[in-house]
Amino acid sequence: MIYEMRVYSCVPGGMPALLQRFETTTLRIWQRIGLRPAGFFTTLVGTSNHDLTYFLAWESLEERERLWTAFATDPEWVSARSAHQAEHGEVVANIASSFLAPTAFSTVR
Repeated sequence: MIYEMRVYSCVPGGMPALLQRFETTTLRIWQRIGLRPAGFFTTLVGTSNHDLTYFLAWESLEERERLWTAFATDPEWVSARSAHQAEHGEVVANIASSFLAPTAFSTVR
């Protein structure tokens, strides 16, 4: 299993709208497409409390490419994202992504 860690750095005041979009729209579309979220976190103590960090589980990088492309081009997602931006403006200033492989002694596989 490969894990992707994605960190969305929100514009000031953008976090509530981003969380709402994930909760009401994004996760439902991911479920339909087959993406597997492995956890969502906001920063309690750290360099920025404007960050949403989440993990996605992938069987392979090929699966990631196929499913992420399906999500990014999904007509429902494209429409929902556009409507969200029209209502809230751009809520994410930056996205960072890392791909992680569990160690032999990791409790997460």
